[in-house]
Amino acid sequence: MFNDIGALELVTIVVLGILVFGPDKLPKVIQDVTGFIRKVRAFSDSAKHDIRSELGPEFKDFEFEDLNPKTFIRKQLTENEDLKEIRSSFDLRKELNDVSDAVKSSASESDQVAPASPAAAAATPAVTGPDLLKKPAAPAVDQRSRFDADAT
Repeated sequence: MFNDIGALELVTIVVLGILVFGPDKLPKVIQDVTGFIRKVRAFSDSAKHDIRSELGPEFKDFEFEDLNPKTFIRKQLTENEDLKEIRSSFDLRKELNDVSDAVKSSASESDQVAPASPAAAAATPAVTGPDLLKKPAAPAVDQRSRFDADAT
């Protein structure tokens, strides 16, 4: 229940408990709080049992944790067979590696020495389009727009 409380927070709670209730009343307050927590747990367990018995045998696999949207979505994504098939057929890393290899190979081809004869130059395919790996040069001062494009 309190899995996310660290040591410093626990010490702070104990010090505040001693300051607020005093060392004499603190054990009684701790007993009252733990008894209250036990009663709340027993009440929720009996309510879960009552709901399961009222739902009938069709919902024997029903878990209350599935009502949490995060858990429900995770369960639907991991148990759906169609999604598993799509996920196995589509490998994003492989696709990205293929694209980066193609870009690197076209960049290395353009970096090679130009052919000596004009006939060989005509036979070599020209690389068209901008080089996406290089950063564009900053525009000159007089070419800059007067307005911020992100602000408008």
